[in-house]
Amino acid sequence: MKIALYSGTYVKDKDGAVKSISQLVSSFRKKGHQVNVWSPDVSIQDNHNGLTVHSMLAVPIPLYPDYKLGFFTLETERQLDTFAPDIVHISTPDIVGREFLLYAKKKSLPLASAFHTDFPSYLKYYRLGFAERPFWRYLTWFYNNCDIVFAPNESVRVKLLQQNINNVEIWSRGVDKELFDPSRRSHQLRSAWNTAGKTVFVYAGRFVLYKDIEIVMQVYKRFMESGYADKVKFVMIGSGPKESEMKRRMPEALFPGYLTGVALSEAYAIGDIFLFPSITEAFCNVALEALASGMPVVVSDEGGCRDIVEKSEGGLLARSGDVEDFFGKCLELMSNSVRHQELKAHGLAFAETKSWSAINNVVIDRYEKMVNGASSQSVA
Repeated sequence: MKIALYSGTYVKDKDGAVKSISQLVSSFRKKGHQVNVWSPDVSIQDNHNGLTVHSMLAVPIPLYPDYKLGFFTLETERQLDTFAPDIVHISTPDIVGREFLLYAKKKSLPLASAFHTDFPSYLKYYRLGFAERPFWRYLTWFYNNCDIVFAPNESVRVKLLQQNINNVEIWSRGVDKELFDPSRRSHQLRSAWNTAGKTVFVYAGRFVLYKDIEIVMQVYKRFMESGYADKVKFVMIGSGPKESEMKRRMPEALFPGYLTGVALSEAYAIGDIFLFPSITEAFCNVALEALASGMPVVVSDEGGCRDIVEKSEGGLLARSGDVEDFFGKCLELMSNSVRHQELKAHGLAFAETKSWSAINNVVIDRYEKMVNGASSQSVA
């Protein structure tokens, strides 16, 4: 089976969507399938291990310059024709994704997509809420032109169905248990980061408004003003346009930067509680990584993170946007060691069931049926 895959970014470990896509591509290749990837955002430093990745003409996206807007050219079409895919997978429903959709339709190829990112939910953070309805109209048109749309969990599937999007099935997400594991905990690192004897709160993600970082900063302030300044340490993993403001408002917090690989897993493992209030997550890979690392999580009761907590019983839900409730839930885990250990055990047990190979086999089996069905129809 030959899979043509389009993704808005294919920079290793750049975000949760790319991690999921990379794991899916790896699973395809392990099963003997051939994959070609197209993306406007590719790092020349990345080692793709023999995978063909086509870099596309692109410009930075306004308001979101860390990501790029690509262009589908005649060269892109020639590359696709040369590859002659059996199925097209679109991970990003942007203008290039639309061109890949039209290409698949023109060639009568099976067409699949995955809902990785709740882009419409970002708009209100940039005072563009008026565009949410037309954005959903476009997405409904886009996804309804696909043969299958994969949602990461049941809550997102229901959300898509409510937008009159058809053919929605579940492709969950996995976690690399060899990388994210409590055994990565380093007392030496805790000492170096001045966390010895303190409860370590970890945040990992983009420093942007739509991750609800304002809640994180205000929870930090509540701890500092409530007599806990010498009892807690906030470790803020990531980067983004709000970094300078966060450093100014969280002077006692540690900002180790954008981490990947072992450095990221070690930073997770020294933590005690994972704080992530974002309501815009479709799945929330970072929460699953935190559970696998032995950290109970405190997340919002709205969005994809809620689904992980409800299924794993590995954390606490706080009311979205409610600083006092987030602060209270953090205090509960900090002061109740029995409860903390109970949630930690639940989270670790849940993560053990989330191997990428088992998760991705669902997609591979589905695609094989789609391709075989298309072949049968063409023969007939």
